[in-house]
Amino acid sequence: MSDPPLRGDQPLAPANRADAARQRAVRGGQYATRRARVWLAPGMGVKRWLALFMVCTLIGAVGFLHFTWTGPLHFVATRWILYLNALTEPGLVPLHVTGMAVMGLALIGAFFSIAMLNRSILRGTGTVPGTAMDLIYERRNLSRGARIVAVGGGTGLSNLLSGLRPHTAHTTAIVTVSDDGGSSGRLRESLDMIAPGDLTDCYAALSDSPVMARLLLHRFSRGDGIEGHTFGNLMLATLSEEEGGLAEAMKDIHEVLRIRGQVFPATTAPATLVAHLEDGGVIRGESQFAASVGHARIRQVSLDPPNLPALPPVLDAIRDAEQIVLGPGSLFTSIIPALLVPEIAHAVRHAAAPLIYVASLMTEPGETDGLSLEDHVRAITRHLGRMPDCVLVNNASLPPEVIERYAAAGAHLLDLNGASRDLLACAVVLPLLQPGQARHDPVALAQALLTQAPRRLQH
Repeated sequence: MSDPPLRGDQPLAPANRADAARQRAVRGGQYATRRARVWLAPGMGVKRWLALFMVCTLIGAVGFLHFTWTGPLHFVATRWILYLNALTEPGLVPLHVTGMAVMGLALIGAFFSIAMLNRSILRGTGTVPGTAMDLIYERRNLSRGARIVAVGGGTGLSNLLSGLRPHTAHTTAIVTVSDDGGSSGRLRESLDMIAPGDLTDCYAALSDSPVMARLLLHRFSRGDGIEGHTFGNLMLATLSEEEGGLAEAMKDIHEVLRIRGQVFPATTAPATLVAHLEDGGVIRGESQFAASVGHARIRQVSLDPPNLPALPPVLDAIRDAEQIVLGPGSLFTSIIPALLVPEIAHAVRHAAAPLIYVASLMTEPGETDGLSLEDHVRAITRHLGRMPDCVLVNNASLPPEVIERYAAAGAHLLDLNGASRDLLACAVVLPLLQPGQARHDPVALAQALLTQAPRRLQH
């Protein structure tokens, strides 16, 4: 008859207790090894100070020995040496070996005391020591990341930023702020401010605070006057009112939200997006573009008023960038509007950094009906005055049901079929899709920008 199974409240058998102890010891050893490896990783700024501490300690020990041996404490040094010599059997261990052992123990004690002091200070500030180590390691690595400027708006830009966030702390988002629908449109109309919606999404994507990122995107489903607004939109509206405009509140926003990088509006002045159609018609207001299904194609877009200012940090970021990325996002309502700010267009046009366009996956009803991928590139070139140096194109297949669903709404897949030799020469074709969705995968897109695109541009 077999023994009954142990209940959860019964003590472990001796063998089980021994196994558990061994497992704990192994896990503890692995954690300690990992911590040591992280602390000694290149670029942490630890090894140099550790070496300096050891050198200074040894010099101090030699200096103290010189002082005691040649000064009034000579008798103390003599007694100490005789005492150490008496601890070992005469002739078994040389006296200098005993001294080295004592010196090693003293160094170990010094390191231990520094570690405990560091732990006490961190706990006193509410920081877990292990978390602080990971944070330092992460910040050191991120500080060496690529300087990337991303231009656009909508969910496409925020997805890109969330993919870049683990790789670099030098991302700068330049966000289109001409939206006039939904929560953004209501706040624009009532407060005469720029549209905050896309800014909110980008702040959430780059925030180092998971709680703040979640709160920024919270949309109120009830409440007189706030229903339909997101917390982030209301916060930006509050800061705009408090500071006399978002331009003055940028520094506070980055500090409060713990932004990893920078997020700036393309301009801090409210503007209306205007579409000029091929048949001579005009559509005013971004929210009206989708309603133009069945009308003539959009030939060009402009901002009213046209001569809008750009923030100086935006122009500095473009000048210092290692990559300038357009999109992903809607061609005429997310990407091009930011390039219509004269100072931004001039800075991008003359920037030394390569210009990379993340190609849209589908056409958009009422905005890019009937346009090919080549037409998208031509529209950017026409409005900006510079052709992209690289075009990232997805080659992952979409499920048939997804294609059918988009086709029913009037959207069609964009690919390189019929592309010119110039476009094929600058295209980088990679699988960039989220599984089962017509949306770019943030991780795959970030990896493509950081590895594949620069490699292709070098050729």
